[in-house]
Amino acid sequence: MPAIRVLPELLVSQIAAGEVVERPASVLKELLENSLDAGARAISVTLDEGGARRIQVEDDGEGIAREHLPLALARHATSKIGSLEDLEAVATMGFRGEALASIASVSRLTLASRTRGAPHGSVIRAEGARAAEPEPAARAPGTTVEVAELYFNTPARRKFLRSEATEFGHCDEAFTRIALAWPQVAFSLQHNGRVSRHLRPQTAAERAAALLGEAFSNRCIPVEASGGVLMLTGLAGLPQAATPRADTQYFFVNGRFVRDRLLAHAAREAYSELLHGERQPAYVFFLELDPRGVDVNVHPAKTEVRFRDARAVHQFVLHALRRALSQSAAEAPVSYASVSMSGSLLQAGLALAQPAPAYQPLLEDRPRPLGHALGQLHGVYILAQNEAGLVLVDMHAAHERILMEKLKLGLDAGEVARQRLLVPAVLAVDALDTAAAEENRDSLLRLGLETTVSGPNELTVSAAPALLAGGDIPGLARNVLREMREYGASQVLESRQNELFASMACHAAVRANRALSLAEMDALLREMEETERSGSCNHGRPTWYQLSLADLDRLFLRGR
Repeated sequence: MPAIRVLPELLVSQIAAGEVVERPASVLKELLENSLDAGARAISVTLDEGGARRIQVEDDGEGIAREHLPLALARHATSKIGSLEDLEAVATMGFRGEALASIASVSRLTLASRTRGAPHGSVIRAEGARAAEPEPAARAPGTTVEVAELYFNTPARRKFLRSEATEFGHCDEAFTRIALAWPQVAFSLQHNGRVSRHLRPQTAAERAAALLGEAFSNRCIPVEASGGVLMLTGLAGLPQAATPRADTQYFFVNGRFVRDRLLAHAAREAYSELLHGERQPAYVFFLELDPRGVDVNVHPAKTEVRFRDARAVHQFVLHALRRALSQSAAEAPVSYASVSMSGSLLQAGLALAQPAPAYQPLLEDRPRPLGHALGQLHGVYILAQNEAGLVLVDMHAAHERILMEKLKLGLDAGEVARQRLLVPAVLAVDALDTAAAEENRDSLLRLGLETTVSGPNELTVSAAPALLAGGDIPGLARNVLREMREYGASQVLESRQNELFASMACHAAVRANRALSLAEMDALLREMEETERSGSCNHGRPTWYQLSLADLDRLFLRGR
């Protein structure tokens, strides 16, 4: 058996570098965090060849005194923590004291700094963890770190680097995450001599627009919630901002970007009723809590965290997001490029408004966010005029959402209101359906369905949910029975309630090619303005779209 021996210091540093310095983007992240911990108000980043050849980060922070420069490159030397108590309540971005040492062990590193009030700056150079003595240097207060020839002394690691474009893409993402969390700090990014990003100090919403684009910022709503020691702020993308991939999802905990399954699950659950198919929500959320309530010392990359009370955090985030996303059309800003809502018809028992002339301005008792109906398009869409311009409504999708939300309210109150059918619906069923109907009679009544077994393979539905009485009752009954057979009544009424009500509403929502009067269309618009989660139908598709007068002017080249 080989003898046990102490590893050389350089090898120890390179092993540590393997955990911290995964690629150029990892280096950039560590350097940016150091600048922020130093109180920088402006940070400039320069990259060459995707960061593999050179990464330079310059800041205007507090700087490092000449006598501390060698310590800055030493392993486990830091000014950020000094005890176990400090580690359990980390309030800085960095704290391990190993990033610069790890980076220096696999690169040619130059560290130049000047503290405020010092007559001049100092510089220290290191190559593969061998550091020279500090020397005088001319520079303004702050710090510049240059990392050149990454992995020059570990060629095997260098071979694993991807193309220049790929490595720059990772660096740009690391830059974006930091810049999103620190909108009060100015940032610039230059690659191969070309300025890629230039960000002034701004609000969080302005920073999100600058980094993620107007396609996101125009399709999101603000989130702000607090409860005890927890506070959640940020921007929640509307269903129209959803994408096929989860590449616009940013969650920050005390200013630190994290990948956390608990937080991701809470967000996914909050969006579960709003998104279509496998589409992914877009969001930027900031969770603030007492540093003692979260452990950031879980992984060297510091993107994983562990909450002391995980369930409380999950429930707080879930309910805060559900409240924010459940707004009605009346609460939604009409300035968004696209939004959505829902409505209902005479068969849902709605009072109808009087028809409005197509040209009538919105000067009644109060402005209507969705305006007034002008007419139908191909029996599918409602055209309406509001103060902003033209509103397009998918009447089936809108009606689906209204019916679903009313069904949920009815069940929350005890049971869904029933209406006796003038002509009972008779279904041909199999023995399992008959058994399910008999075993779950009370649960079916709670859902508004009154059924009796009228033959060996026959079921009669004598009453149905009042909201759905004009729809496809046989299809509705079969669908509910299938759900109960597969999942059980308790599961259907609890964890699968949304899926069931979405399907039930779909059976009864107004179909395409049904002609509506202006009064019926206006009634639908008014209901949409009062319905929660009106941004999308039960399957996650948008229910309405806003075209502003400016949009229309651009389409027709007016003013050019």
